[in-house]
Amino acid sequence: MEAFAPIPPEWTEAAIHAREFFCPSCHASSLEAQQVWINRRSPVYSEDHRRKWQEFYHCNCNTAWWIWSSDRPPTTLKRPETPPEPPSRPPFDPFWGNDNFFDN
Repeated sequence: MEAFAPIPPEWTEAAIHAREFFCPSCHASSLEAQQVWINRRSPVYSEDHRRKWQEFYHCNCNTAWWIWSSDRPPTTLKRPETPPEPPSRPPFDPFWGNDNFFDN
């Protein structure tokens, strides 16, 4: 089963809405689920106009549960650092003197 398949798997029909990001029956994390399906065909828009999807998890304890993607806890992974922006114009060059030389 592919997480982004367009047709939901049968096990999602019995899924219950979890209030926290773990199995409501055995408290296993979403990373321990045996199957995952994300309902990307029906996004919902939040108050701040951001999209969110239903994420379905089929746990090892045989409980099917879902939660909104916006309820996912913050990641502990670091984003790659972005390089600094280049200056909008060359810095002052003592050889040319006035840095506005080319603006005339």
